[in-house]
Amino acid sequence: MAKCLTSICVVNHVVENDFLRGIIAMPARRALEKEKIDSLEKLSDYSEKEIMQLHGFGKNTMGKLKNYMKENNVSFKNN
Repeated sequence: MAKCLTSICVVNHVVENDFLRGIIAMPARRALEKEKIDSLEKLSDYSEKEIMQLHGFGKNTMGKLKNYMKENNVSFKNN
């Protein structure tokens, strides 16, 4: 009997961190996770240009991210 693909996906895809959940889309969140960026403090160590080079980041996502960072008194580093 074949296994349900949904249950396989749930078992294999464990989200360890909810960083920026509801703020930016999953592709951008996964790109940050891949770079080991899991806090606003770590994000502030990067420039806006560096983050824009990651998969999933465009003008819309960056706008949402910058608004969230501003609300939390955090900004990107200056180049």
